[in-house]
Amino acid sequence: MTEATLEEKQYIEKTDYVLEKNKFDSNALIAILQDVQHILGYIPKTTMKYIAERLDIPISRVYSVATFYKAFKLSPVGKHMIKVCLGTACHIKGGPLLMKALESELGVQPEEVTPDGKFSYEPVRCVGCCGLAPVIMIDENFHGKVKPADIKKIIKQYD
Repeated sequence: MTEATLEEKQYIEKTDYVLEKNKFDSNALIAILQDVQHILGYIPKTTMKYIAERLDIPISRVYSVATFYKAFKLSPVGKHMIKVCLGTACHIKGGPLLMKALESELGVQPEEVTPDGKFSYEPVRCVGCCGLAPVIMIDENFHGKVKPADIKKIIKQYD
């Protein structure tokens, strides 16, 4: 086995904190994965393997839970996560056009990260703000009645 990098050692330390907080309870696997993702920004494969070893459960169980729920990210995401609502109201009022504007402005496709690591974006089914359609969320902030021409100005707020 190769020696762990500094980053891997930090991930292990942070993951140990989460495991201890959850009392190494394999029944708390979803909560553990949520906490790890909150701290690391995503769930690296090496971290999934480490969790499985520490909880004494098969890696397949950890991987199946992590891949079943769309909320879990298995690759790095940008510093700012942009969610484009494509629920019925947002779709009808221009959500797909907002995706095209984001792709043009950021130069990335859904689930990709900009080269500077600042942004990634993903389509979502509904953010619960149908009266403000079309809506995008950046981190925890909602932007409603967005037009494709607004995207550049909105992005600059987070630059």
